[in-house]
Amino acid sequence: MHFDPTTLRRDDYGFFGPGSPSWKIWTAPTAVIGFQRAVVLEHFDPFLTAAVADARGIYSDPRARLDHTFSYFLLVAIADGRTAVQAADHLMRIHAPMTGIEPISGKRYSANSPETQLWIHITGWHSVLKAYEVFGPGPLAPEEETRYWAECAVAAELQTCKPEDVPRSREQVREYYARVRPRLCSSERAEEGMHHLLWTPRSNGAGLSYYVGSRLLSLASIALLPKWMRTLGHFDRPGIVDLAVAPPAKSLVWAFSRFDKAGLLRAAPFIAPTAGRILAQHIEGAPPARLETITPGAARERYGMRGVSTAI
Repeated sequence: MHFDPTTLRRDDYGFFGPGSPSWKIWTAPTAVIGFQRAVVLEHFDPFLTAAVADARGIYSDPRARLDHTFSYFLLVAIADGRTAVQAADHLMRIHAPMTGIEPISGKRYSANSPETQLWIHITGWHSVLKAYEVFGPGPLAPEEETRYWAECAVAAELQTCKPEDVPRSREQVREYYARVRPRLCSSERAEEGMHHLLWTPRSNGAGLSYYVGSRLLSLASIALLPKWMRTLGHFDRPGIVDLAVAPPAKSLVWAFSRFDKAGLLRAAPFIAPTAGRILAQHIEGAPPARLETITPGAARERYGMRGVSTAI
C-alpha cells in the first residue's frame, strides 16, 4: 500500500472523528495484539487460507504484508475520507486477481468475495476490541460499545460485504461466529500460516526485530483465542501461561498509554513502518480543512471514487 503520511487528514476527520471509540481502540497499544489475533484467527476459514497460501505474501515478505494490512485497517478508522476510500479501492484492486480453487471443498475462492471480506472485517474489529478489553482499560461503556459496532458497520461499506450480513452488536457478532463455525476448519496450510504468524522465522526479510516481536505478541494474542481454536490449530498451551502473561502485558500497555504515547511510534519502524507513520500523523498532524466527519458514500462521490462491487 502506497501511503504519503503528510496527507492522512487533509480534508476532514474521516468517518468517525475525535472522541469516537474507533479512534480510541484502533490507536491504543493493544491494537497490535488484537491484529495478530485477527490474522491468526482468519486462517480457520479455508477459503481465506487458500488465498493467503496461494499468494505466499506472508512468507515472502511477512513484515510488508502485515504492515500493509494493519495500515489499511488504521486508514479506515482514523484517516480522512479521501485517503480511506483510496486505500479501499487500492486494496480491492490488489485482491481482484486472487482467485483459485480451495482444495478441501474443491470450490472456487475469491479474496474479494463478500463472505471472505466480511470474515476479515469482523475478525479484525472484534479482535482489537477484545485485546482492548483484556489487556487495556477494559470494556467500553454500553453506549460506547453500541457506537463501536455501528462504526464497524460503516467501515464495512468500503469492502464488498453485503450490508444486511454485517453484525451491529456484540450479540450479532456471536451469532455470526455461530453461523460460520460449521465451515471453519484447520489444515496443513492453515497451520503453516498460523504458526508462521505467531512465530515468524528470521528469513525472507522479517529480520530480528520482527522475529522477536511476533513471539512477544503471541504470548498475549494466543490468550485471547478460544480453547477450541488453539487445540484445532495445534498452538494451545497450559492455562497457567495465560494467567502469567496477563499482568506484564497489562503493565506494558498501561505504561505505553500513560507515560510514553510515542513509544509505539519509535518501535514501529522495526515492526510496521507504514502503520507507524499513520499513527505519527494521527497524533502529531494538524486539524483537517473541514472539521467534520463524512460517510463512505459521500467520500466516494466527493472525490470521484468508483466504489467496489460484490461481483466475482
